[in-house]
Amino acid sequence: MLILNQEDLWRVVSRNEVVDSVEQALLLYESRDFHMPDRMHVDHRGNTLLLMPCFTEKSMGTKLVSLFPENSEQDIPVLFGVMVLNDGETGKPLALLDGAALTALRTGAVGSVSIRHMTSKKVKNLGVVGAGVQGFHQILTACTQRDFKTIYVYDMVSEKAERLRQILTDHVQGIDVKTARNSEELLKESEVVITATTSTKPVLPDQKGLFQGKHIVGIGSYKPDMREFPQALFQSLKIMTVDTEHALEESGDLKVPLEKGWIQKQQIMTLGKVISGKATLKPEGERATVFKSVGMALFDLVVSEYIYKKANQKGIGREVDF
Repeated sequence: MLILNQEDLWRVVSRNEVVDSVEQALLLYESRDFHMPDRMHVDHRGNTLLLMPCFTEKSMGTKLVSLFPENSEQDIPVLFGVMVLNDGETGKPLALLDGAALTALRTGAVGSVSIRHMTSKKVKNLGVVGAGVQGFHQILTACTQRDFKTIYVYDMVSEKAERLRQILTDHVQGIDVKTARNSEELLKESEVVITATTSTKPVLPDQKGLFQGKHIVGIGSYKPDMREFPQALFQSLKIMTVDTEHALEESGDLKVPLEKGWIQKQQIMTLGKVISGKATLKPEGERATVFKSVGMALFDLVVSEYIYKKANQKGIGREVDF
């Protein structure tokens, strides 16, 4: 079995390659040529344990993830995890991957697939709400898809936003990185906005006019009681895309708006349909475009398969008897 730690994953693949893999996973989702049981979601004392299995024709895999929101107050990552990749015909364990690094890579790529397919190549300003680990990866991967000139970062804890700004300065050469005073300023200045928080209430201003012509990517809300989008956003759009159909029940950013009638089910489609050409997103003038992700085990499996293949080709990782 091949062991791949965090450093190995960074060395094995580029961010753009991961975007390509996630795109393939979204197309596979549309074909239904996979088996993905409901992920086990256990809450305990405000923390979450996720068990995410998935099967394709050639492989099977399971990711085990822990989410401890209060870790951020101690400057410890919120997410830890492991991913086990198995041969689909024999069940033999093929690889054990760092789950936190895998999640960071594939989740950053999920947001960027929507940027690839739902934004103009002319967009220049990117804004990210949430200065945690995922905010960092969303930014770096988004920069592989569009030639951004300015990045705005906002976090309720201003020190975190400033720290991320300083870190990004070393990673995105030639791009002006700024901290926004508030989410309203960030939304005004940005053409593409990504929310990557664990908030239970909207993190963007409830002002319809500010969303006109923007592309909004929601990454953080993965529970029914978590929300990042305000009502005004739904008044500014005609169609929105999601990564999976179960997002409608899993995320408060869809469950609440549907219950309150801010949006109808027929206004929501999977991003895979857009990528495959089964659905077309027509330009709607000043209307906002929106993509909401909750993630799925299929992403982890397809990306892990690709990483495992590349690691073998490059001789990266450590083989152990199992």
